[in-house]
Amino acid sequence: MGSAAQILGTTQAFLRSLDEAKLLIPQRSEGGHRRYSRYQLRIAARARELVDRGITLDAACRIIILEDQLAEANAINAELQRTLDDRPKRVDEDTENGDS
Repeated sequence: MGSAAQILGTTQAFLRSLDEAKLLIPQRSEGGHRRYSRYQLRIAARARELVDRGITLDAACRIIILEDQLAEANAINAELQRTLDDRPKRVDEDTENGDS
């Protein structure tokens, strides 16, 4: 955890608070040390940024969760849009029947 805190320019106590808030649940080494993924480090950096702006830790956690959900929804929407864009265009039924 010490190296993760150093990389982020924060304290071990801050990382523990993210763990306690259930925002980050790091893997544990055999010795019980916390091991953070790159994704978790990005989340921790975002939390630090928000807290540094004066946002409470609880609110920062909620913001990060909502940002993550929004990013996921946007990715799903983009995939659905690509699926729609790739479908063959339907010719208007009136045009097909000679009613134009």
